[in-house]
Amino acid sequence: MAQYELRCRECGRSWGNQPRSICDECFSPLEITYDYDSILASIAQGTFSRERVAQRPPNMWRYSELLPLPAGFEPRLPVGFTPLFQAPRLAARLAGNGDAKTAADHLYLKNDAVCLPTLSFKDRVVAVALAQAQAFGFDTVACSSTGNLANAVAAHAARLGLKAWIFIPSDLEPAKILGTQVFGANVVRIAGNYDQVNRLCSQIAEERRWGFVNVNLRPYYAEGSKTVGFEIAEQLGWRLPDNVVVPMAGGSLITKIKKAFDELGKLGLVEEKPVKFFGAQATGCSPISTAVKTGSAEIEPQKPATIARSLAIGNPADGHYAIRTIKHSGGWSEDVSDPEVIDSIRLLAETEGIFTETAGGVTVGTAGKLYRQDRILPEETTVLCITGNGLKTTDVLAGVYEIERPIAPKLAEFEKYLHETLDTVEVAQEATVGA
Repeated sequence: MAQYELRCRECGRSWGNQPRSICDECFSPLEITYDYDSILASIAQGTFSRERVAQRPPNMWRYSELLPLPAGFEPRLPVGFTPLFQAPRLAARLAGNGDAKTAADHLYLKNDAVCLPTLSFKDRVVAVALAQAQAFGFDTVACSSTGNLANAVAAHAARLGLKAWIFIPSDLEPAKILGTQVFGANVVRIAGNYDQVNRLCSQIAEERRWGFVNVNLRPYYAEGSKTVGFEIAEQLGWRLPDNVVVPMAGGSLITKIKKAFDELGKLGLVEEKPVKFFGAQATGCSPISTAVKTGSAEIEPQKPATIARSLAIGNPADGHYAIRTIKHSGGWSEDVSDPEVIDSIRLLAETEGIFTETAGGVTVGTAGKLYRQDRILPEETTVLCITGNGLKTTDVLAGVYEIERPIAPKLAEFEKYLHETLDTVEVAQEATVGA
């Protein structure tokens, strides 16, 4: 494993390896940096290469040289290496009929809705954070969360025998609360939004020797997101896409996919090329998107008001860096309303058989806008990041579908029901054509 250390993103001061996330010199965030010379030496010796990676087990640990893992670390869970596949029917709907065939060959979905063990990309970041938590000697781990992170921390802590304290806004989706409690974690519901929960956790982290994955372990935690980018490149045949559409809450994921692509290019594992990064947010909580669209380099905090609770962070910690990533790449950011989120969840399910949570609806809805604005072209290789499973947010679909009346178990009853159903569909289609 390569050597790595914490370094300030702004002043460049080194902080070695320790549970901290802020530079005491300039109060800027810390980030993991690597000894790339040693990694290049491994490539030259043939111990780290495309071929070697391909021979390793299909999980995120196949990229261990580019992750901040303690010496002797042995993974306990096969996290990551989720599917990347083409989405031709969705492409036809997003790009319009005229460009349907071209778009169908170039639109891909990176589906972390099936990531182990809790069905979201947060399993990646937690796996890395808890590896360091153990190395630092923590017996208790914690987090502030809008849902998916809560599930991941609780599950990974249970597997590792660590105590877990999870702090969440009180209005979180019931499925995500249950999906945290079931692992035996201590769940603390706070009467406030995520930003208030996070501030409380920062205060607790100063008082207690706990490993907060998104406070004092945040630099290590964030590096786990790079594996999404590593996998996209490998699964595309060790090449980079033209565009990536990424949902944004705190803004870290989009910056880390960019870092992953940069590292692969720097090490000669892929051919370097420009990649445009597009950020997706819900209109009811869109501080990053608003800044991009108004041309601002600063984030103006917002009070969240959206069904996309997993993205409901009004004052994103990495918002400034997300803006920089988007603008420097030539990308853009868009946001979608709650009704558009629901429509996009249904569209993805009906075209590609993937049930995504609200964040995925935000991504798909945003992608549709980007195609219509010609910011994404049908002939460009585009990847949409689906970051969580729809089973976690079924409440947003309450009332969308009618409860079908039961029929008697008789053939005549079914034939009657079939004709009624077909007649209803035909009327609906005629109404659509007339409109």
